[in-house]
Amino acid sequence: MSATTELHKESGGVGGSGGTLLELVGLRVFYGAIEAIKGIDLTVREGEIVALLGGNGAGKTTTLRTVSGMLRPRHGEVRLHGERIDGIKSHELVHFGIGHVPEGRRVFATMSVRENLEMGAYRFKAVDSADIDRVFTLFPRLAERRGQMAGTLSGGEQQMLAIGRALMGKPELLLLDEPSMGLAPLIVQQIFDIVQEINQQGTTVLLVEQNATQALALAHRGYVLETGSVAMSGDARELLADSRIRAAYLGEGAA
Repeated sequence: MSATTELHKESGGVGGSGGTLLELVGLRVFYGAIEAIKGIDLTVREGEIVALLGGNGAGKTTTLRTVSGMLRPRHGEVRLHGERIDGIKSHELVHFGIGHVPEGRRVFATMSVRENLEMGAYRFKAVDSADIDRVFTLFPRLAERRGQMAGTLSGGEQQMLAIGRALMGKPELLLLDEPSMGLAPLIVQQIFDIVQEINQQGTTVLLVEQNATQALALAHRGYVLETGSVAMSGDARELLADSRIRAAYLGEGAA
């Protein structure tokens, strides 16, 4: 960890205002001899929602896991506000303002909703009740079930809890991995509405999602990964209108 990065650690972020928040430069990630990420470049600016799209095995989850420190790149750099953070351990990156909601939710099943939220604030000396109130305002269902064991919640409620738990760490950058997976359409719409509200309140979002229509309707920009490489990128509305995207993800014939 560099001295500069260490200097910013206590402030809960690496600092700066406006411009680029996250930057991946020539990122290459391997699982043993298999190259999962093949030299991608990706940028997320402050205040954006950026969608990361692609089929199974495209490298979307691997990218998020590398940003959050769960995997280390063999080549390339991960930068937060221009400071390299690749190589910093996952639990330490929470202190730099990165929150990660993994695929599959992974709530603490035998702990209550409130206890799960308190676990999300572990980087602070004390849990701020105002932060819990904010989560309960965003997710009224969780407020109604605050004493209920997380393992007894529905899939949608567990997804809400996983997002709420990440918000308790007051992230500047929120990484969301397949938040719509396995959920009913009505619940998916509620989740995406809340993600938009979170973004409007000041949190930047990098969203991995197979539901291309809703992801691009929500996002400002998007990247399409194919077998570990960036195949397309650009404005989300333009990608949504692109015949190649519509053919690949929406089941429509290319024009």
